[in-house]
Amino acid sequence: MNTAEREDRILERIRESGVPVSGGTLARELGVSRQSIVKDISALKERGYEIIATTKGYMLRVQPRPERVFKVVHADDEVRRELETIVRTGGEVRDVFVWHKIYGRIEGALNIKTQQDINEYIESLENGRSSPLKKVTNEYHYHTVTAESEEVLDRIGEALDEIGFLVKDED
Repeated sequence: MNTAEREDRILERIRESGVPVSGGTLARELGVSRQSIVKDISALKERGYEIIATTKGYMLRVQPRPERVFKVVHADDEVRRELETIVRTGGEVRDVFVWHKIYGRIEGALNIKTQQDINEYIESLENGRSSPLKKVTNEYHYHTVTAESEEVLDRIGEALDEIGFLVKDED
């Protein structure tokens, strides 16, 4: 494992942990010295990651990204266009969910943030391994979308509205 791969593994480990991870633990898991971990942490900090050293180990300060739920409706052959519109405008599609009259909220994680993610998702739909959750509710469904800012979320809403997918509920 080279240095870049090790740094990625360290970042992944402290991001997913939720609690401080000691340098000794990281060193054992990655088969390197604690000094190597200290150097890797320094390099990650230089790359802009906010890694906090506590008495119990390292933690990653994660700033929550703004998120918004969009209610949308479209045909099956427009799924790709919907996802590409969101991703191209700067969003990440965290999930899809529907409100079922009997079962309540039915949700599926998507975590789509790249064109490759979109291609893989569409391929799974086309291969018949899955069908869109929107089938349960006459094409109406919701996406939780995250982005760098509220302004980007506003632009995503505008883009979905322009292509006729955004559903505006009357209050």
